[in-house]
Amino acid sequence: MATMNRKRVLTGIKPTGIPHLGNYLGAIRPAIELTRQHDSFLFIADLHALTITPDRAALRAQTHSVAATWLALGIDPDQTVFYRQSDVPEIPLLAWILSCVTPLGLLNRAHSYKDARAKDQTDDDINHGVFSYPVLMAADILALGADLVPVGKDQKQHLEITQEAARKFNLRYGGGEEILRVPEALIDERVMTIPGIDGQKMSKSYENTIPLFLEDKQIDKATKSIKTDSTPYGEPLVPETDTVFQLFSLLAESPDRVEALRSRYLTGRKDPTGSDAQENYFGWGDAKKALRDEIMAHFRAPRDIYARYMQNPDEIDRLLTRGAARARARAGDVLARVREAVGLPLNVCPSGIDPEVSA
Repeated sequence: MATMNRKRVLTGIKPTGIPHLGNYLGAIRPAIELTRQHDSFLFIADLHALTITPDRAALRAQTHSVAATWLALGIDPDQTVFYRQSDVPEIPLLAWILSCVTPLGLLNRAHSYKDARAKDQTDDDINHGVFSYPVLMAADILALGADLVPVGKDQKQHLEITQEAARKFNLRYGGGEEILRVPEALIDERVMTIPGIDGQKMSKSYENTIPLFLEDKQIDKATKSIKTDSTPYGEPLVPETDTVFQLFSLLAESPDRVEALRSRYLTGRKDPTGSDAQENYFGWGDAKKALRDEIMAHFRAPRDIYARYMQNPDEIDRLLTRGAARARARAGDVLARVREAVGLPLNVCPSGIDPEVSA
């Protein structure tokens, strides 16, 4: 599927609960847009989820939920290599090899570890998966030979660790020759931070999200709960600092619709060119209705597709397994170079079983 002018882009999402509007705006929609420009690898990061989701049933349900979400929102598994991380055993193998060239000091400074320590957790409380999270992330990226990796502000440092691990490996085993491709960060400044209903970053940990595929009544309730100020009805509103307007402008696909709403904010009127009569006033309730209608229109059809996939998890597994086979073909080429470079044997069948040993 690769061409001379197309780069390989890779991204993934951890299956930790039902995806929300912030996940969509910050990761899923940009990833879908990139599939039209590049050769794309998109994966469900279920190995990463093991650090915080030890429940077997929850992990499987959340993996299916995230996969169904991407499929409902437009990922084409025929055009995109769409797979489950744990179905590609080359990734954890590469993670171990990378851990042998990644300095301890670099991991001590990683946000994933420092955030855990900031929560008053001791080293006896923090599992090795949390500490080595950046190494597994590096393996996710390097095993597929990614050129570009979309990252937000909170993941930028982990990509820098990936780049450093690749350089150190290439220097030690290739004399500087590029055995592992050093990827570039792809940052969309427009969606660095998606505000939640309380104005903070939208996050499940803050319980301030708007989950995708809510029923209409639930969408109405969620948008009504967005925190706003006490500006009187009919007075001008400030769009730049308002969560409602920020979410609307990120979600709306038409710049004209965004500018129309901005005009209502700045004038405090439903019709900015109309009268000053009270029936023409525009306020927070009207702004929240505009966002509610935008969310309903955007996700009503995908919500039905999502429901159909969730009722047929075997189809989800089939698509992910097919994608994993394609991912393994690419990762196998990378691992062959790595094994040769470090001195590990190459005469191993894909299952890891000696082909001369039979049951």
